[in-house]
Amino acid sequence: MNKMNITDMHCDTLLEMHTKGRGLRELDGHINLDKLRCGGSLLQCFAVYTPTHGEAESCRITSGPWEYFNAAADIFEREMEANREYIRPVRSMAEIRANAGAGIISAMLTLEDGVCIDGRHERVQRLYDRGVRMIALTWNYENSIGYPNSFDTEAHAMGLKPFGAETVEQMKRLGMIVDVSHLSEGGFRDVADILKGPFVASHSCARALCDHSRNLTDEQLRTLGDCGGVCGVNFLSRFLVRDAAYTRIDDILRHMEHIADKAGTEAVALGSDFDGIDCGLELGDFAGMTRLTEEIAARFGSDRADKICHGNALRVMGEVIG
Repeated sequence: MNKMNITDMHCDTLLEMHTKGRGLRELDGHINLDKLRCGGSLLQCFAVYTPTHGEAESCRITSGPWEYFNAAADIFEREMEANREYIRPVRSMAEIRANAGAGIISAMLTLEDGVCIDGRHERVQRLYDRGVRMIALTWNYENSIGYPNSFDTEAHAMGLKPFGAETVEQMKRLGMIVDVSHLSEGGFRDVADILKGPFVASHSCARALCDHSRNLTDEQLRTLGDCGGVCGVNFLSRFLVRDAAYTRIDDILRHMEHIADKAGTEAVALGSDFDGIDCGLELGDFAGMTRLTEEIAARFGSDRADKICHGNALRVMGEVIG
């Protein structure tokens, strides 16, 4: 097994398990247990992405968002228990360190889209109690927290709703990481103003290199760096190069370099979006992460590569979740 040196802040593998009815050992997508071990996983964040609108039907989800979250969390817990020899759930840095010392991969439960919270503060507490330690406030639709990114400049400028601001405050008190991937630029600014400390864009890229509303402007990157946060570079080709259908390792590195230039090397991390992206990949899947880490080390040097591959994300986690 390769050295455990990868902290990946986002994947959609739980949805794969749900839709295909397969466990972590049997999956044939970007991530399964063998690929995590081969690629050198230290910590994998497993997001519960909740399909709504037309996406729910295509994913064969008939329950509401809160019911779906709990069903997906059940899958996560069941798979962690079935494979605890190799991978275990974590809720704190102490558990991550203990797993790493024992050669065991850590798995963190996260949430993509706060739609399941539905304006109820008690649900944020219940998410925390189930082990969720990071929440992406929105996906591509408005919810009770705020508004998604948009190519419409007025829509993109819309900030958090009052309940959304309260939710960010609640997450800060609980020790949950606020994730601004998918959020409007106005919402991003509100998060920065409220927290005045670390937050993340778990799976986003640099807008100066690829003009997509999902990507962060240079001003946003500087704000993220000033707050001590990180941007996990997304591997989706269309976020790296406009209209591209294939992701080259060099495209990922270019965005890392740009983020490092605008926000500092300490703000660069990995957010693959594995099992949630539909493009061809030069690195193939998680087993190919060793190719990427070698190229990062060659481009940035070994010390900065360690920060990018795991150190920066773990620093934020240590500061926020403890």
